[in-house]
Amino acid sequence: MIKASIISIGNELLSGQTLDSNRAYLSKKLLGIGVLVVSGYTVSDNVDSISRSLHQSSEDADIILVTGGLGPTDDDVTRGGLAQYLGVELELREDLLEKIASYFSGRNREMSETNKVQAYLPAGTDALSNELGTAPGIAVKAGGKSIYAMPGVPSEMKAMFEDSVLGVLEALTSGQAVVVKKLKCFGTGESKIAEMLGDLMERGRNPLVNCTVNKGVITLHIISTASDKVEAERIGAEVETELRGRLGELIYGSGEQSLAEVVGKQLAARGKTIALAESCTGGLVAKLLTDVSGSSEYFRYGWVTYSNEAKTKELDVSAELIEKEGAVSEEVSKSMALGAKKISGADYAIGITGIAGPGGGGKEKPVGLVHISVAADNNIESSCFTFSHDRNFIRYLTAQTSLNMVRLALSR
Repeated sequence: MIKASIISIGNELLSGQTLDSNRAYLSKKLLGIGVLVVSGYTVSDNVDSISRSLHQSSEDADIILVTGGLGPTDDDVTRGGLAQYLGVELELREDLLEKIASYFSGRNREMSETNKVQAYLPAGTDALSNELGTAPGIAVKAGGKSIYAMPGVPSEMKAMFEDSVLGVLEALTSGQAVVVKKLKCFGTGESKIAEMLGDLMERGRNPLVNCTVNKGVITLHIISTASDKVEAERIGAEVETELRGRLGELIYGSGEQSLAEVVGKQLAARGKTIALAESCTGGLVAKLLTDVSGSSEYFRYGWVTYSNEAKTKELDVSAELIEKEGAVSEEVSKSMALGAKKISGADYAIGITGIAGPGGGGKEKPVGLVHISVAADNNIESSCFTFSHDRNFIRYLTAQTSLNMVRLALSR
């Protein structure tokens, strides 16, 4: 498999003022044509740093993509960094200067003297056309490596990559097909997944299996490479079967499916309905469910009973029970779920109560303590969790966990 490295240049990226969306875009595009990104660097607007990152990238990559630092200001020094790496001087390209001047005149604007620097390229390199701005890109082959430098402005970078670079790279990878399949997991940690999969996640395998984690959801990527798409799909399917066998009900879906979408489909397929009684999540579970088109088919009622009074008045939770056990308790979450189920007439009901923080916790009931109950038919299941991180994360993970409990209940 052809390997690539991505270098993102800019002090604003290092300081966190700007998010690097370019790298994510390029990585996805490269993977789609069978190019594996093996390294990535974020470096400052400094000639030596840029040159050094190019040397580092060339050690393990066949293709090096550079974004940023091609503007007209003093801190736009990618041209100089590339020239230093190549061991050549910058030279003025009159054709580029004319094109930049034409860009301004066509908009009834006068070209600044500072824009002239954009017409300088390292000797022996080729220019990549920029139809959306004034900064031409740079292409060069050196030491058997293909290097492409593009603007940092996302719209300009994407247009240049798709117009001038992608086709060239596709030609390099012709004769092989890459198929990517995603499996979504919830209910355990990344380290446990790695332990369960073991040999399937070893580097250098084909298909390659890796994982990413986002807000409790673990996404397994199955990347299959073969001489044609049919064969790539076949070997990918074999590994998928093995993954499903090892992980079982930890896998909730595939592709870009959310837990709410999967639960909604399960409810709709069975002709079942659901009601919600939320406290610390503040209606987040209701939002996640109703974000899915067609949710009116199965979503019946939703309560946000944040106060003890609301729990008693709206859901018939006993005030004596709250006084005895505390609002954040298994007994109260059960009573909330049962009350929601009875009043709404739904087939399933969720009761959630917890401490999202940052205040309100104590030694016996710390911040992050959550009780979730799912009532169904004549059965009610309750679980207690202690989540960490900030308030928003605790609330989101609680909402996702409650949906996962419903998913598992529906699967039984």
